[in-house]
Amino acid sequence: MCGIVGYIGERDATPVIVNGLRKLEYRGYDSAGVAVLENGKIEVRREAGKISGLETLIQQSPLHGKIGIGHTRWATHGVPSQQNAHPQVGSTGKIVIVHNGIVENYLALKEELSSEGVEFKSETDTETIVHLIEHFFAVSQDLYGAVVETLKRIRGAHGIVVLSSDYPDQLIAARLGNAGGIAIGLGEGETFIASDLPALVEFTHRIVFLDSGEIAVVKKDSLEISTINGKKVKPVVQNVPWDPISAEKGLYRHFMQKEIHEQVRSLSDTLVGRVEFDNYSIVLPDLKCDQEKARSIQKIMITACGTAAYAGMVGKILLEKIARIPTEVIIASEFRYADPLVDENTVVLAISQSGETADTLAAMAEGRKRKATIWAIVNAIGSQAMRVADGFISMQVGPEIGVASTKAFTAPILNLYMLAVYLADLRGTLSKTRRIELVRDLLRVPGLAEKALSHEDEIMVLAEQYKHVRSALYLGRGINMPIAYEGALKLKEITYIHAEGYPAGEMKHGPIALVDKDLPVIALATQDAWYEKMVSQIEQAKARSGKVIAVATEGDELIPPIADAVFWVPKTPWLLSPVINVIPLQLFAYHIAVLRGLDVDQPRNLAKSVTVE
Repeated sequence: MCGIVGYIGERDATPVIVNGLRKLEYRGYDSAGVAVLENGKIEVRREAGKISGLETLIQQSPLHGKIGIGHTRWATHGVPSQQNAHPQVGSTGKIVIVHNGIVENYLALKEELSSEGVEFKSETDTETIVHLIEHFFAVSQDLYGAVVETLKRIRGAHGIVVLSSDYPDQLIAARLGNAGGIAIGLGEGETFIASDLPALVEFTHRIVFLDSGEIAVVKKDSLEISTINGKKVKPVVQNVPWDPISAEKGLYRHFMQKEIHEQVRSLSDTLVGRVEFDNYSIVLPDLKCDQEKARSIQKIMITACGTAAYAGMVGKILLEKIARIPTEVIIASEFRYADPLVDENTVVLAISQSGETADTLAAMAEGRKRKATIWAIVNAIGSQAMRVADGFISMQVGPEIGVASTKAFTAPILNLYMLAVYLADLRGTLSKTRRIELVRDLLRVPGLAEKALSHEDEIMVLAEQYKHVRSALYLGRGINMPIAYEGALKLKEITYIHAEGYPAGEMKHGPIALVDKDLPVIALATQDAWYEKMVSQIEQAKARSGKVIAVATEGDELIPPIADAVFWVPKTPWLLSPVINVIPLQLFAYHIAVLRGLDVDQPRNLAKSVTVE
């Protein structure tokens, strides 16, 4: 969610940076700051809260210079405060950085640095980065080399910009992984840096995007890029439209494609403020649930519509398996008419991207009438569902423009997983060892999503082969049965191809009659407890001349000989596998829709928020 802005040129850097941070407010944040090199000294202004508070601080204590960096932060390590806000400054005061991402090994690094006498002044993981840079710089007196050595030490996905008073003519920007995008805007005698394009397009439309593992030395009239291993990279300049809507798409053809790829970042952001890295526990302060409340819960009823309901189906398995709480899923449009068995010991948990879905709000109201506790998982901050709930979990994925939901499907699955761990902890049904294991698995998800996305080119080839089909059957079992439903829904929504999601074990009870040479069968056959059963389903479809596309675990040698094609995904802990397994199905639907020449972001007859029954 965090935003980065940097500037070097002949203008006063402060207003340029603050203006850029304003353009990135949509990403969500809880503190902001600016660092500017003024008369050979780095001056820093930081403030918790909104950018308006930072602007007031700057008015009271101005700072001026022609090179600087700024940041909007969403707290991961340490509460929102002036001390924990970025930019983070090193011990000498000569090096300052802004950073997006999570330093996964920060505790070990902090312990190492502390043993060498480094004094930490914040609770952030980011401070370990600036101290590491200082450490290596003290040895080599080479800022670039110090940044490279630091990047080799930290784990995770990151976007970083470094400013040093010893190098007043340059900024150093770096990117590791896909959670910390860095774009560099080229002007006339000035250069801009930002984590997203809206902060740049007011000043230039000539943009260079850093790839993962690349480091840039940014000067006002030059740009040099190398890989972390020292290989020179020729900057590729992209001409980005001035239109702000087009600019927000960046190099992506549609918002849906951008949002599919943003899942690396959105899944990382979903963990922000919820994972306590010191002891691998979960905190959900907005849920307003203590131990007494958690232990009083006898049943959870998840209510939602469409994609959100399928996320809820995954949530049912997570809550029952981890927290051991009986859980039901009721489609919101049916909730009021089902006469549900709800009382004061029931939690009605609503899931909604917009927080304004009429049927979901009506289900919440019905639960309230029956004296249930009302919780909500919502993306839109301040929406009605968030306001009327007794407690909530925000998705933290940022705006989702495409009508067909993608990142607002995977994020609530992580929210439900964290909720299950949190409630299990409060209820005493989870050992410390198991909790640590579950949370560590959770932290792997953004990286696993990145690996799943790396197969997009292969999926595009398959989309070309299947773009003219008239129907498709999606099969899944266990925790991935809802992913079969979701995959079929995506195909229906944006390609207008009839598709049906079905429990694979039920195929012989009717749907097998549909299988022939013209019907593609998409089978979720990753290596989990249902793997052998899914292999059997594939064999049954092949015996009837069906065309089978399998979602399979990388390295599986059994699936390729029996399937016509494979969507590869990385090996993932089974409780989190739905988040990863849905990604190729999203990409498959997207590329078929593009090849069919359809309006991907605004498919016919659909709306982003359904505010009527």
